Amino acid sequence: MSTLQVLADGAATPADFMAARQQMAFTLGFHIILASIGIGLPALTLLAHWRSLRTGDPVYTELARRWMKAAGVLFAVGAVSGTVLSFEMGTLWPGFMDKYGQVFGAAFALEGIAFFIEAIFMGIYLYGFDRLPPKVHFLTGIPVVVGGILSASFVVTVNSWMNQPRGFRLVDGEVTDVDPLAAMFNPATPVQAVHLILASLMVCGFTVASVYAFALLRDRRAGRVDRYHRLGFAIPFTLGAVCAPLQVLVGDWASRFVADNQPIKFAAMEGIEHTQAGVPFKFAVFEIPNALSLLLKFDAHATLRGLDAFPEDQHPPAEVVKFGFEVMITIGMFLLALAAFWGLAWLRRRRAAGRAGRLGAGRDLPWHPWFLRAALVAGVAACVAMEAGWTVTEVGRQPWIVYGVMRTEEAVNPNPGLRFGLYIVLVVYTLLAVATVSVLRRMRRRPEETAAPADDREPEPVR
Repeated sequence: MSTLQVLADGAATPADFMAARQQMAFTLGFHIILASIGIGLPALTLLAHWRSLRTGDPVYTELARRWMKAAGVLFAVGAVSGTVLSFEMGTLWPGFMDKYGQVFGAAFALEGIAFFIEAIFMGIYLYGFDRLPPKVHFLTGIPVVVGGILSASFVVTVNSWMNQPRGFRLVDGEVTDVDPLAAMFNPATPVQAVHLILASLMVCGFTVASVYAFALLRDRRAGRVDRYHRLGFAIPFTLGAVCAPLQVLVGDWASRFVADNQPIKFAAMEGIEHTQAGVPFKFAVFEIPNALSLLLKFDAHATLRGLDAFPEDQHPPAEVVKFGFEVMITIGMFLLALAAFWGLAWLRRRRAAGRAGRLGAGRDLPWHPWFLRAALVAGVAACVAMEAGWTVTEVGRQPWIVYGVMRTEEAVNPNPGLRFGLYIVLVVYTLLAVATVSVLRRMRRRPEETAAPADDREPEPVR
């Protein structure tokens, strides 16, 4: 049954149905960046705090203080956008929540507990500066990191369940024999959870580093050297650089999982229109004969199913999915190249330090303007890659809201006027974004008494 046929039978109008999807996509796209930085910034804070305890360097302490303050602001904004998403699940998709809420509801309950743990200890950590013993203060930051990771993981179990529904039976259209644990730990959970956590750390690392790359470029033009900004760049960029190659491996794992369990999504991702043997690898204008079959099945002549192997009314928007996949891969390769360059520079510096018995010369780390400009672009690019990845995941599952079980149009609110909610959300979120950026810009300047003196020493990436 087509979408238009279902919508014609007393359900939402096509305009309202599309508005509901656009509103959900917009709010999720807004929230996912905040959530990613909310996972990564506390981790960066603890890295800087740990270095402060080891070295006694006040610059690390100042970085930890500022990063957690920024995390607190973004946490508050993320709490608002996350709450809006929760309401949207019920107001935009009541058919989905009414029928299947009992299956995945436990995951949302656990996410709430993790959220409260994160919020409580973030408050303790922020209050504890100059009030708690240094080591005790450091320990109060650990639950913030753990709570953020657990909170994201529990939410991902819901999305992974939507891709691989488990933990229930349908009897005459009614949900029975609910097993919340089986629903949470469905086959897609491990790969999606690892993929998201790594992506979040990588996005946060490159995004925060891009802020300091801008400051370093400004410092170079002013003819001065600021160690605070160089350390502020080195720590998050190192985190992003470490995660980048790991994400490539996990991305390969995710692609193979999709190929085995959602073959129609895989066909859309790779642009396989017709079932054939020896499928070439196509990327933009490049094509390598038989390469996709070889990469996926380790057989250059293996047969892969194309879109023509599935009913047309089950096809996702293939052009959107393929474009999102290519954007994600292109940016991933760009970030991987930057990570490799940074890693090679670090190794060269270590060798120089071994020969000289001291840290390598300043030229041994890539503080060249072209590298800093590339790092500046990397912050935005990482966010775009995150959005492209979610587009592939969500749009590629269409026309299903629960893969193979419930179509998206069956879940939408049938009441008229959903498009007005989209307009309101666009206005409110624009104001929220402007206010958030304004607050963060006000927090950007460092007090003169905490500014580190200029020197010509190079920060060592965190080990």
